[in-house]
Order: sequence, then C-alpha cells, then structure tokens
Amino acid sequence: MRARTIEPLWTAEDVSTFLGVPVSTLYQWRYRRIGPRASRVGRHLRYNPADVRAWLDEAAER
Repeated sequence: MRARTIEPLWTAEDVSTFLGVPVSTLYQWRYRRIGPRASRVGRHLRYNPADVRAWLDEAAER
C-alpha cells in the first residue's frame, strides 16, 4: 500500500506565481468572489492547490 502524501496549502504569493497575476489581483478577485476559493487559517489566507487548479480549468472552459 502506498502512503498518501498531503500537498501543502498555497499562500497568496504561491497562487500569484502559479497564475502569473499580482497578489493584489487575487485579493480583488476574493473581494468580488470571482477567484479561486481560499480559506483563512488564523490570520493567513491559504489556497488548496486542487481548488486553484479546478478554478483554472473551469475558467478556461468559459
């Protein structure tokens, strides 16, 4: 049986690099509720990489 690894959550900077957009754009998208889903972990904003990829795939289909 293979051990399952958990992919670490991404920061806004990680998502910014992945998508090639400024961090400020991510915050604008979050405010307007049009960007990838993010969660607060304490006072930090974190993104599940699978959610970001799913959002990107969905956006590409539009």
